[in-house]
Amino acid sequence: MDNKLHANISVRLFTDEKCFGPGIALLLHRINEHKSLRSAAISMGMAYSKAWTILKSSEKSLGFKLLNSTIGGKNGGGAMLTEDAKAILAAYDEYCAELKKYADKLFDKKFSFYKEKQDSKE
Repeated sequence: MDNKLHANISVRLFTDEKCFGPGIALLLHRINEHKSLRSAAISMGMAYSKAWTILKSSEKSLGFKLLNSTIGGKNGGGAMLTEDAKAILAAYDEYCAELKKYADKLFDKKFSFYKEKQDSKE
């Protein structure tokens, strides 16, 4: 078992309340991949109703739509991310990636004593 000390940073965005974080980001990535809210929810092991609630809550707090949906029919229904959703998702992903790079460097600097202590045990 790897007992390596590490940090895990999770980013959540707020307006008056939490409006965007790792859960909605993953859901939007899955919707983009599957072109369906239902399929995205299933791929995450999440109930459709929960996915719908998370999506609507985020839209309400952000003040813009995240999905353009079509209801079933001859060609079936589907969902596509709005331009606003694509923009916030891209910004969130880039922000998280840059924050992780900085956090990893800072972690290595601040916790180097621990790594040295572990290395001396080996």
